[in-house]
Amino acid sequence: MTELDRRTLLRAGLIAGAGVAGGALLGAPAAPAAPAWRPTGRPVLTHGVQSGDVTVDSALVWTRADRPGRMLVEVSRRPDFRGARRVRGPVLDPTGDLTGKVRLRGLPGGERLHYRVRVESLDRPGLASEPVTGALTTAPDRHDRRDVRFVWTGDIAGQGWGIAPDFDGMSIFRAMRATRPDFFLCSGDTVYADGPLAETVTLPDGRVWRNLVTPEKSKVAETLAEYRGQFAYNLLDEHLRAFVAEVPQINQWDDHEVTNNWYPGEILTDARYTERRVDVLAARARQAFDEWLPAPVDGPRYRRMSYGSRLDVFVLDMRTWKDPNDGNTYADPARGLLGREQREWLIRELTRSRATWKVIAADLPIGLVVPDGAAAQEGVAQGDPGAPAGRELEFAQVLGAAHRAGVTGIVFLTADVHYTAAHHYDPARASVAEFTPFWEFVSGPAHAGAFGPNALDGTFGPKAVFVNAPPRANTSPAEGFQHFGEVAVDGASGAFTVHLRDRDGASLWTTTLPAPTR
Repeated sequence: MTELDRRTLLRAGLIAGAGVAGGALLGAPAAPAAPAWRPTGRPVLTHGVQSGDVTVDSALVWTRADRPGRMLVEVSRRPDFRGARRVRGPVLDPTGDLTGKVRLRGLPGGERLHYRVRVESLDRPGLASEPVTGALTTAPDRHDRRDVRFVWTGDIAGQGWGIAPDFDGMSIFRAMRATRPDFFLCSGDTVYADGPLAETVTLPDGRVWRNLVTPEKSKVAETLAEYRGQFAYNLLDEHLRAFVAEVPQINQWDDHEVTNNWYPGEILTDARYTERRVDVLAARARQAFDEWLPAPVDGPRYRRMSYGSRLDVFVLDMRTWKDPNDGNTYADPARGLLGREQREWLIRELTRSRATWKVIAADLPIGLVVPDGAAAQEGVAQGDPGAPAGRELEFAQVLGAAHRAGVTGIVFLTADVHYTAAHHYDPARASVAEFTPFWEFVSGPAHAGAFGPNALDGTFGPKAVFVNAPPRANTSPAEGFQHFGEVAVDGASGAFTVHLRDRDGASLWTTTLPAPTR
């Protein structure tokens, strides 16, 4: 990857306060009044490149420029780009915050490909930015039994812990990059729009955590510009930029992209907000999410991603149709987190899948109790180990339908609760008998306060086989307890190996699940 060093950031206006989203650092001297800034010289790609939602023959590629321009992408099997194919992308303009993405099509399946991105000036045709390079691996086709490796985590820059250069920034992404994964699953809380940063935080041992702070990160996000600034901020971290340039992503959204524990129709009582209609905030957050991440913008956010004959990933959206947070003990089967259409889609696609492993990417855990205040529940469970109630009803429906159809190989992956754990679910321990035993693996946070462990609800018979949680709430990244998970699917045998890893990449716990027999 072409490094985005301090000089490049200065040219892009990210440190000198030129008014670009993600902008000036707090504490920098104010610039004198001047006419509206107009970039000169060559265009600059301000936040690197990213790729996402790869298929067997396509991939999304993303960038952002410092001015309007035409996005140009070259893609090649070769790192020297000899014989590269050139793709003309969209015009990047202020209506999309100068971001843009293009889907590369006609790519060879199951191959490591190199790409480089430029932006050409609209005012001076032929004048283009320096290229920024990246790489991606396309998915193998559905008959291919090759190995697949990926990593997952969530919860980035939360609870007041931002980018601290003295503590090596978001170094977990360096460790994730070192595993050389085929893709990265971000299980939600891609940003913390409701988590302002202070310039300094004193740690329990007396050391001082010094956050890099931008104006958009100094208050809760309410405007579109402030939501955009959350994503721009994270990409100031060198480890994250290097990682996303080389590893294609699958992104989910959860609550902190908007505000804590939100649901549609909610009216906030948080005094920090002047705009308290969650639906208004969520629309702005969704636009920023769509602009700043290499994720598809057409159709629903839930989708199925296939990686050869061994792996399908079912990406859930547990936020857009979420019912209000209450005691979560209702008997209404029409309510829930997924909504009727998504629930029916999940049952249908699980039944149709011929992959050995069906990973359900959930941005909320199934069996952990996640409270929202003293009386309401944020997640699926509510702590009553009896028969399914509330949001448990729809997952009993999904798991029951899959069981009756003979579906095997279901594994849930999630983050959300800010610690790492392995849970095994078995009807022999449950209050509901009609499901096939499965695993749920939890791993996070990537770079945020560490919490937990949460209580397990016994309805689906979970057993905590492994837990690594901090000694107190909101433990800083400087003290450890930052986690990611790694999955390696063996193409020959179909075995599914999981490592739960710490910030430096050390394996804390591992297991290998043999390929299920039908």
